[in-house]
Amino acid sequence: MVGESRKWVILCASIWLQAFTGTNFDFSSYSSDLKSVLEITQLQLNYLSVASDMGKAFGWCSGLSLLHFPFWVVLFIAAFMGLFGYGFQWLLIHRFITLPYSLVFFLCLIAGCSISWFNTICYVLCIRHFPSNRSLALSLSVSFNGVSAALYTLIANAINSNDDTLYLLLNAILPVLISLLVLIPILHQPKPQPHSVDTIKHDSSIFLCLNILALVTGLYLIFLYSFSYTLATARVILLGALFLLVLLIFVPSLVYSMKSSGFSLSTSFSFYYSILTRTDLDDKEVYQELINIEDSARSKSTQSTVEKKSLLEREQLAMLGEEHSIKLLVRRWEFWLYYIAYFCGGTIGLSYSNNLGQISQSLGHYSHTSSLVTLYSTCSFFGRLLAAAPDFLNNRRMHFARTGWFAAALVPTPIAFILLVISGSGAALHIGTALIGLSSGFVFSAAVSITSELFGPNNVGVNHNILITNIPLGSCLYGLLAALVYDSNAINSTHEIWLQEMSMCIGRKCYLQTFIWWSCISMLGLVSSFLFFLRTKQAYDNFEKNDNRNNIATG
Repeated sequence: MVGESRKWVILCASIWLQAFTGTNFDFSSYSSDLKSVLEITQLQLNYLSVASDMGKAFGWCSGLSLLHFPFWVVLFIAAFMGLFGYGFQWLLIHRFITLPYSLVFFLCLIAGCSISWFNTICYVLCIRHFPSNRSLALSLSVSFNGVSAALYTLIANAINSNDDTLYLLLNAILPVLISLLVLIPILHQPKPQPHSVDTIKHDSSIFLCLNILALVTGLYLIFLYSFSYTLATARVILLGALFLLVLLIFVPSLVYSMKSSGFSLSTSFSFYYSILTRTDLDDKEVYQELINIEDSARSKSTQSTVEKKSLLEREQLAMLGEEHSIKLLVRRWEFWLYYIAYFCGGTIGLSYSNNLGQISQSLGHYSHTSSLVTLYSTCSFFGRLLAAAPDFLNNRRMHFARTGWFAAALVPTPIAFILLVISGSGAALHIGTALIGLSSGFVFSAAVSITSELFGPNNVGVNHNILITNIPLGSCLYGLLAALVYDSNAINSTHEIWLQEMSMCIGRKCYLQTFIWWSCISMLGLVSSFLFFLRTKQAYDNFEKNDNRNNIATG
């Protein structure tokens, strides 16, 4: 019982880490000030946002570190990388120091690497302590990464709402403080507990309650952040948000008490169990997945190997859970449709968030930048939370392939960009931002489970890291497109005469062509996701039929 309760403390520690270390979401809040201090063009500013995304490509270093160092050491390495990366940018933006552009680029790279290290730590904690419910644990933990900007906005408004550079100082300090807060549960991690069907079902009831509380937290933030512009109000709302985060730790105890009193929640996750309980990985295998050192494929008999090979070499994917090597993965049409859908869907939403500061400024809504960043972040949180919907809704009465949910989640993105093309009003900007945040959040959270189901759980670390190579690539290309359009319009403006090397563009023309291009690209992603769903639907249907037969046979 002690081990069972302590694993939920570990999950809450992971949630708190995610909630206060999603520092990449508030880049737009201080990007204009950074651009002004460095006197750079929009294109050069875009490269700084790309540098942060490139830093995530070095996340494998954290997995390597976890093989040789304790959790707490890796945790504080991540915290001090953020302190170094964001701290020097804060000193620069207040003109306490002067730095060349190349060094600022490096600082952004280090800061992005810090985010990736925190994420890896949270992934390992969830996988280690919830081997049979790791998808639900990961989805819940990753979801709270989306509320970082909302929490940072509340904290900034509770200190000084007129200082946008305060975000950089918070980015540097808060991750260190939260690392100190979660140090005790991480130092006293329980040993992984054996699990049974009853344990899994009981855990699922707790996850249901945690997701309900997470939904309440998101609604609380999205409806009340707009009232946080006065010092006193911001502090009250912030205290309420912190109370909800602390309340998460008491939910498991409450459910245990309900169980002991004879009351229990009824849940059904048959599809979820059957996929994820096939293989339980030990810690070393988990680390090797995350750092892509080697394939962790297990030895099979000669007969099963031949059967698997003949099945996988068919033109269309026919079943779930079979392991794919890198060579086989890149030969799959399903993978490339998946790659294009992610590249043209979730990644384009990330590029939009990186440009949100300049977009709001060009449309004359600069004073609303913080609220737009908060809106995007909170809606991303809801999208990530919705990614767990297939695990809650899939049962014998209702079955829908996870890739179908993935395709449906991409529908709001082209709608949002078309709306931004049609109108430059504040309402259109807020609605478009909300839709894009919701869509991209779902994609980021659902992708790990999809990769695991389609291409094998043992190689998910290798295969998923191949998939997310589209993030720095897309961030660079989409940001480059936006910057070129922005700077080309700024050249003809009167602002450049007195701004010298720094370009500024005002009006809808600054991003109109960009929104047109982004809407077309997101439509391509939507079509690709639909084809991806069609090609994988049979595999999900076959799995469901086999699962039903097994349930009847053992029933």
